[in-house]
Amino acid sequence: MAILEPTSIEGVVRSVLINGNADSGLATQQVGSVKVSYEGFEGDSHSGLTRGSCVRVRKQYIEGTEIRNTRQISIISEEELAFIAETMGVAALKPEWLGANILLSGIPRFTQVPPSSRLIFSSGASLVIDMENGPCKYPGDVIEKFLPGYGKYFSKSAMGVRGITAWVEKQGTIREGDTIALHIPPQRIYEC
Repeated sequence: MAILEPTSIEGVVRSVLINGNADSGLATQQVGSVKVSYEGFEGDSHSGLTRGSCVRVRKQYIEGTEIRNTRQISIISEEELAFIAETMGVAALKPEWLGANILLSGIPRFTQVPPSSRLIFSSGASLVIDMENGPCKYPGDVIEKFLPGYGKYFSKSAMGVRGITAWVEKQGTIREGDTIALHIPPQRIYEC
């Protein structure tokens, strides 16, 4: 029995971005298209089958422990980016300031899309949503360089709307203008 169900929701890739050098900071640069392998986006600093654990999983591992890289790609929606900007009181934010790899539009409440959902691109690649990308201070530091006095508002304004992290399930190429089909797993509330 198939467990993932296609939805009628269709998104569109607005921007494809990479960070070629993590030492230069968090910001990404637009590239138009990117080859996607099991390691992530070709040439991106977050690529790799494994990574050193970070604060995202500090309750599970000592920082630096080698773990599977489920944070290969960072994705944010155009709609949520506009909401963050409005909440911060600025005219606009750029996805590269947040270190995003994909800016998409058309998927409502994007940050709330369930983990393990698939984003299947018209060009053939497929990504698995790992989890919500919790806001941190680093995008605020980048925003501060471009909008002095506003970077400090990012974390609070982006709570629950910062986008998601994902990893590659099917290799291919992702291009600006690609459509994205959303497939989701069954939804149940786990009570503990």
